[in-house]
Amino acid sequence: MSPRRPTTRISDPFGTLDSLRTLATDCWFSWNEIGQRPFAALDPVLWESTKHSPSGVLTGVDPGILEAKVSDERFRKIVSDATDARRAYYETASWYEEQHAAETPGMRIAYFSSEFAIHESMQQYAGGLGVLAGDHLKSASDLGIPLVGVGLLYRQGYYLQELRNDGSTRVLHPSYDFERFPVVDTRAHIDCPIGGNMVRAKIWKLQVGRVPLYLLDSDVPENRKRDRLLTQALYQGEPELRMRQQVLLGVGGILALGRLKEKATVFHLNEGHAAFAGLKRLSQLVTRGMSLDEAVQRVRQTTVFTTHTPVPAGHDRYDAEMCWKALRRPLRNAGFTQESFSEFGREHPGSGPICMTVLALRMAERINGVSKLHGRVSREMWVEIFGRRPDDVPIGSVTNGVHIPTWIAPEARSFWRRSVGIDLGRSAPDANPWAAVPSVGHADFWQMRCSLRCKLVQFVRARLRRQAIARGEGPLELMCAGEAFRDDALTIGFARRFATYKRAPLIFHDVERILRILTPKDRPVQIVFAGKAHPKDLGGQEFAQMIWRFSHDAGFQGRVALIEEYDMEVGRMLTSGCDVWLNNPLRPYEASGTSGMKPPLHGGINLSVLDGWWPESYDGTNGWAIGDGSENPDNEVQNAKDAESLYSLLEQEVVPEFYELGDSGLPERWIKRALRSATTVPAVFNTDRMVGEYFRWGYAPANAAARA
Repeated sequence: MSPRRPTTRISDPFGTLDSLRTLATDCWFSWNEIGQRPFAALDPVLWESTKHSPSGVLTGVDPGILEAKVSDERFRKIVSDATDARRAYYETASWYEEQHAAETPGMRIAYFSSEFAIHESMQQYAGGLGVLAGDHLKSASDLGIPLVGVGLLYRQGYYLQELRNDGSTRVLHPSYDFERFPVVDTRAHIDCPIGGNMVRAKIWKLQVGRVPLYLLDSDVPENRKRDRLLTQALYQGEPELRMRQQVLLGVGGILALGRLKEKATVFHLNEGHAAFAGLKRLSQLVTRGMSLDEAVQRVRQTTVFTTHTPVPAGHDRYDAEMCWKALRRPLRNAGFTQESFSEFGREHPGSGPICMTVLALRMAERINGVSKLHGRVSREMWVEIFGRRPDDVPIGSVTNGVHIPTWIAPEARSFWRRSVGIDLGRSAPDANPWAAVPSVGHADFWQMRCSLRCKLVQFVRARLRRQAIARGEGPLELMCAGEAFRDDALTIGFARRFATYKRAPLIFHDVERILRILTPKDRPVQIVFAGKAHPKDLGGQEFAQMIWRFSHDAGFQGRVALIEEYDMEVGRMLTSGCDVWLNNPLRPYEASGTSGMKPPLHGGINLSVLDGWWPESYDGTNGWAIGDGSENPDNEVQNAKDAESLYSLLEQEVVPEFYELGDSGLPERWIKRALRSATTVPAVFNTDRMVGEYFRWGYAPANAAARA
C-alpha cells in the first residue's frame, strides 16, 4: 500500500507525483535530508504535525496545494534533486560489492528484533534496543551487506507520554494509521501455530535503503480478538501475551522468510525476544531428515546472538508448561518432549522457568555483548550455562555504535564537510575521516556550536509552551515557557529511558549545591531532561515526576526543563544542541548506551560514569569521567560518591573551561577538549564499524558454515 492518491485528479505531466511516492516509501529519506526536503516544502505545517512523515504529508495534503506545487518549476527541481541523489546512492558500488561479495556467495542475513527505530514518524520502538536495530539496518544498507530485517508492526506502537499537572505520567495509546507509514503491503500472509490455534499475520514491507524490513501484523479480521492483540503494542500485557507475541516474532518470522522466498543463510537475533526462531529452524531441519542433535549443531553454526541486558531480572522468563503449550507443534516436530524442552531452556537444571536468553545461548555459536565491559559481565552472568570459568565462557563483545548520517544535524554535517572535507556519503567500516578535525578553525567551530545551542533553546521553549497549553495553564506559565533557557548558557543534556538504574535525578542529590552551580549570573548553567519509563515502571515514573517538580521549583524554573515524549526527534535535538552530555548509570548496569556517541558529532562533550562504551573511549582529554569505575554494593553509598564526583567536576573543570576565555576571546580549553571528542568518538563508535565487525566475526563465518 503506497501513499493514497488524492481523490481529485491532478495534472502531472512531469511525473512528479510518482517521484514523490517513490521517495516517500523508501526510508532512505530518514538519513538523507535532501530526501525530506520535497515533503517539507510541499506543506510545512503538515510536515511538522505528521512528525516529518513523507507518507503522512502525501496522504493529508490538500489536492489544491498539491496541484499548485507539482506545476511549480522550482518545486519540481527540489523533487528532481532528491530523486537524483537517491538514484546515485543505489548506482554507486558499495563496500560489500567491491570487496566481499565474491568471497561470501549466497549470503543473506536475517536480522530479528522486537523493535526498530527508523524514524520518529513511526512509533515502533521503546528505546535504545530499537535505535540500535534501526541504525544497524541503515549501515547494512550503506555498506551493501545483504541483510533483511524481521519484526512486528504495532498498531499502537509503544506509548505516548504526557505529564499531568503534578508531573505524574499519563500513558496514551493512539491507534496508528499504517497508510501514513511508508510500509507496503506485500499481499502475502503466514499462518503461525500458537498453541492449538493458527494465527494469521499479514506481512508488510518497510524499505530501508537497500535493506527490506518485513513486519508481521496479526490485527486482521480472520483472527480472534486475543490473537489480534499480539501486535497491538510493544512490551504490553501479561507474561502469556508477551510470550505469545514472541512466538509470532520468532516462529512467524521464520515462516514469513519462507513465504517471501528469502533464503537466509545467517540468522542474527538482536536480544532474546526472537529466540523461538531457532526452535522453528530446528523443527524444519528435523523434518528434512536431520537428527535433533545435528539440527542443533547446524542452527548454532549459523546463528549470531547479541545480548543487551546486564541485569539478570531483565531477561524474559516464562512458565515452562505455558511455553510448551504455545510451541508444541514445532517442538514435537523437532523431536522435543515437554521435559527435554524444559531442560533445554532452563537456566538451572531440574526446575525453573524457560529463559529466552538461555534458549538463544544454546542455539548460537557466535554470542556477543555490546561493549567490552558488558561482555565481561555477560560471561560472569551465564557461567552456569556453559559450565566453565568466566574467562572461558564463549561470549565476546561488539561495541555498539550510531548511524552517523541519521543523527548528525544538517548544520554540523555541512560544517565538517566545508571545514575538513568529511564526506558521510561513502561508507566503509574502517574509514576515519575524523582525523582531520583538530585542524578546523576555532572561531568557525564555536560559531557552529553556538548556532546549534540556540536552535536547541528555541526547541525547548516551543516544547515547554506546547506542554503548558496541553495542561491548560494560563498566560503567566506560557510566558515563562517562552522565556526558559538562555542561548549563551552552558547547556547540559540528559535523555534516555527512565529506568531507575540510570539515576536521572542524581544531579539533584544535594539540592543546594546544584542550585549554586546553576545560578551564578556570570556563569549560568541549564539542564534539559527527556525520558520515558516503561508504563509499569513506577520507580522510573517517580524519577520523571521528581525532575518535573524541580523544573517547576522557583530556584530551578527556567534553568531545568523536562521534555515530554522522548523520541528520535527529541534525541536528535538534544544530542546536537547540548554542550555536555550527562550519563550517570549505576555501574555496571549500562550494557553500552549510544546516546553519548551522538554529541561529539556536534562538538558536544561527554560527562559520564565509566560504564558501557565510555571506558573504551575516555582518554582523559576527550571528556570527563564521573567516579573511578568502582562498584559499591550499597547503592546509597555509590550514589553519594558519584554525586560528589559529578559536583566537583562541574565546579572545578566543566563550568570554568566553558566560561574562561583566551586571548582570542574564545573558550580555548573547552574547544580543544570538544575537538578531541569529535576526533576520537565518531571514528570508532559508529555502526559502519560495528556492522563491519559483525560481518567479519559473525556473518562471514556463519555463512561459510551454512554452505559447507
